[in-house]
Amino acid sequence: MMSKKKALYLKLVFFLAVIVVFTFSPLAQTFDAIKSQVKVHVLDNGMKFIVLERHEAPVVSFHVYADVGSANESYGITGISHLLEHMAFKGTKIVGTRDYELEAKILEELDALYDQIKREKAEPKPDPEKLKTMEEKFETLRKKAKEYVINNEYFDMMMREGDRGVNAYTSNDATQYINSLPSNKVEFWMAMTSDRFLNPVFREFFKERDVVMEERRLGLENQPQRQLLEDFFAAAFKAHPYHHSVVGHMSDLRLITRKDVEDYFKKFYGPSNLTVGIVGDVQADEVFKMADVYFGRIPSGPKPEPIRTKEPEQWGERRVIVEARSQPIMIVGYHCPDARHKDSRSLEAMANIIGQGRSSRLNQVLVKEKKVAVAAVSIFGWPSDKFSNLTGFFAVPSRGHTSAECLELIDEEIEKIKKESVNPEELTKFKRGAEKNILNRMKSNSRMAALLTYADVVLGDWKLMIEQIEEIRAITAEDVKRVANKYLVKKNRTIGEIVYAK
Repeated sequence: MMSKKKALYLKLVFFLAVIVVFTFSPLAQTFDAIKSQVKVHVLDNGMKFIVLERHEAPVVSFHVYADVGSANESYGITGISHLLEHMAFKGTKIVGTRDYELEAKILEELDALYDQIKREKAEPKPDPEKLKTMEEKFETLRKKAKEYVINNEYFDMMMREGDRGVNAYTSNDATQYINSLPSNKVEFWMAMTSDRFLNPVFREFFKERDVVMEERRLGLENQPQRQLLEDFFAAAFKAHPYHHSVVGHMSDLRLITRKDVEDYFKKFYGPSNLTVGIVGDVQADEVFKMADVYFGRIPSGPKPEPIRTKEPEQWGERRVIVEARSQPIMIVGYHCPDARHKDSRSLEAMANIIGQGRSSRLNQVLVKEKKVAVAAVSIFGWPSDKFSNLTGFFAVPSRGHTSAECLELIDEEIEKIKKESVNPEELTKFKRGAEKNILNRMKSNSRMAALLTYADVVLGDWKLMIEQIEEIRAITAEDVKRVANKYLVKKNRTIGEIVYAK
């Protein structure tokens, strides 16, 4: 039988071995290598390129990060960032048209006629006959304009050259454009993408606007869960523009014009507001030379003014109820600071331990033990994290149970965190998972390009992506306890729920 002294000695040896492995692990080598290999170049017009060479395979991923999202929208044009994402694939003065000069004249006629229709509809007593005549002419012009359009030419050109990752998406904070191509097509990407930002043509605008309106109608207005989220954010953020959804309000979408889109593009999609991440089989110096040639021709302009409005202190708990014939759902959101704040990593740890994964506290108590919910989770940095945001808690009550029961148990788990903090096993599991998740994302060229641009724009420097890992490693149980007591207070929260409408 092993003696206690020998057992203690073996445990100590094992512990020291773990420390050595962790300290000199491939993770540390990977992060150090990335720091030394990433190269940055800023064009004279302010556009930034961040390049990481990876020569394992003859492919390269491109990520254009426009520092503009729904949070930059003002009243009357909500949803315009998302609409512009749709319009990005419609082509330019060269791509997507059979004859741009003739097409442009018809587009101008359409814009002028649409303005007349808008004005007539805004009259106290619109003339129905006049409206009918104008709308018939409008449809005739739309059909005429379509004759000059080459459908999906941008997509077809990219796909022919081997791009299987053509994509774009809009969030509260950003609009992002994604491509993945063979490494011998870098100059092709430069030519195509610079043309998109230099000579965009927002053709088929009214058709695409109708598509977005239908997207809102089907994806939000007919979905009780989405209705709840829209009303919830409108209540939680009374001042900051996180209060409106990315898809925008229907009345704004209905009245946005092509001129609105052109003006918005000029303001927010200039080179000083664009950051490009390129990861893959490239030579950074060659990339920068090509960038100077292709993107350097885009005229410079001032970087848009930062958002002025900050969400003020909340004075008391807010509640939102959506009545619908739907499964009840309960949401709780507590105001928390932005991604750059020193407390963000500790809040991330807290949200993970309380409600992320099968072993989380909420899943163990609400779903497995008490069986009051079929699902219970938490989320950090919601709806986005460039500005002060929310830490959220969700619960779907099980049959025979209520949102109130779920809320009571969630509150109990939050109080436990405040009083007892977390145990070492929970904290270690979070740290390992968070670090592994970041490392896994770094393995993919496309996801690495996304990480580089996000860190540079939102955190302030691409290097902070790696420093975040050090911050995660440094989190203590006391840090988690402190942020729970600081931010998870009833005065600071909004509660939303779906109540079954009989």
